[in-house]
Amino acid sequence: MQARIVDRAGQTRTVPLATGAQWIGCGEDCPIRVVGAGVGVHHARLELCAEGRYSIVDLGCPAGTRVNGERVVTAGPLGPWDVVHVGDCDIRIEPVQSQDRSLSGSAARQSVAEPLVESANVAATRRETERLEAAGRLHKRLLTQFDLRRQDVASMSDAALRELATQLLQPWLADEAARSGGSSAELLRFVLDEALGLGPLETLLADDEVREIMINGAGTIFVERAGRLHRADTCFSGEPALRGIIERIVTPIGRRVDDASPMVDARLPDGSRVNVVIPPLAVRGTAVTIRRFGRHRLTAADLLQGGALDASMLEFLRVCVEQRRNILVSGGTGSGKTTLLNVLSSLIPVGERVVTIEDSAELAFNHPNLVSLETRPRNIEGRGEITIRDLVRNALRMRPDRIVIGECRGGETLDMLQAMNTGHDGSLSTVHANSPRELLSRLEVMVLMSGVELPVPAIREQIAGSVHIIVHQARYPCGARRITRITELTGVTAGTIQTQDIFRFVAEAPDSAGRSRGRFEATGHVPQFYEELRRGGRGLDLGLFGVPAGER
Repeated sequence: MQARIVDRAGQTRTVPLATGAQWIGCGEDCPIRVVGAGVGVHHARLELCAEGRYSIVDLGCPAGTRVNGERVVTAGPLGPWDVVHVGDCDIRIEPVQSQDRSLSGSAARQSVAEPLVESANVAATRRETERLEAAGRLHKRLLTQFDLRRQDVASMSDAALRELATQLLQPWLADEAARSGGSSAELLRFVLDEALGLGPLETLLADDEVREIMINGAGTIFVERAGRLHRADTCFSGEPALRGIIERIVTPIGRRVDDASPMVDARLPDGSRVNVVIPPLAVRGTAVTIRRFGRHRLTAADLLQGGALDASMLEFLRVCVEQRRNILVSGGTGSGKTTLLNVLSSLIPVGERVVTIEDSAELAFNHPNLVSLETRPRNIEGRGEITIRDLVRNALRMRPDRIVIGECRGGETLDMLQAMNTGHDGSLSTVHANSPRELLSRLEVMVLMSGVELPVPAIREQIAGSVHIIVHQARYPCGARRITRITELTGVTAGTIQTQDIFRFVAEAPDSAGRSRGRFEATGHVPQFYEELRRGGRGLDLGLFGVPAGER
């Protein structure tokens, strides 16, 4: 890596850099030596990583240190597209663009013999850096033009705004495209997407195979396809562009993210879930995670075809929903709990009133009598927060037949259990847990988080009387998501909640490609409510549970 230093007169020099900490300042021992008014002996510290990313720490000189025009105390991770301002100089940290020409003899022959892939990678990095620099300059010009013209952009449609932006950028577009070595059309599309849309996210969100997008700072984006993580070949032009896009995501739904509220949950118009954490909490740059649900919402038939469960399990879950059994879906992060909850909710009969409660509205199923409620964070004055617990209490006054809670993670668990136990049978929710048994332990802890002093035996009686079925889902290393156990709660004996597996997934050795294999099987246990329905004259197929024909 090297530091490219440009002074006020336009003179450029480069300094080779090694991995580790480097001083920036006017001192003789500074690898990056900058002389000028306001520059301290040790003005700032640059910490360079092996992969080329770096961070800047200002050391407290009165003139300060700026990154991309903004004064900073610390900043990072940064890349070749970022500009550090110290004194009258602009500093970029970038890959070395040419090999050392002093090599001769055997050293030169060895250099020629090295793979050309490294040189190609350096050239590709340089081209991408130049493209991002050009996009950043055009972005700033566009903002300046909007400000000079005092355009009321809020009242303009997206198409009109893009047309106006294209007209404003025309005087500089061809020159910037030539400097970056790309086409004018591609550069214009990138700038418009970043300034007016969602930038690099536009392409990723248009790809139906992308299930999750993870942004680790402006220069690093990873995506999940078919359960595997891949690094995306695109990034943002800088941290300001990324923060601008985040504002466009959270503002329309009444959320905010700033120093006073550095974490936020939001959603995109298509229902995708968004989580944002900004510095200083995110030490290496703004972190954004987008959980996608796609344009096509999965149905029960899709789960069956994808191998998440078998026909017997699906039929049993359909009967559970129709017969108003209270169901909890458990599993780890990314195991598909919300997707399964959405599918189960779609099986609710149309003649019932359903109220859904979520932190960020994600559930989307067609139902004629549906009310969707969403929490609200506190405002800038620290007031106005509406929690899931508040919404659960209010939902009881809305004459619901069923209450569907996106996720229970705190004191609202007690309110949910009480609702299940007081005439709102058939309610659904999800809980993070590694197994059905661990889910029961988590429920006890979350009830205690409500602040109501209850003895543990009373809590267990409440859980056993409220929850009927636990559906546990797991995600395998190959990316496959399967329902591994469907369990019934059968009561409390000697202070312990009793459970009985109804269906389970028996894993086998992975195939040659590393894909998980196995089979679904019934344990032979017939749920208690099935027996009650049969005694009431309802004809049900006990063959689902592996009961021999002669015993049905």
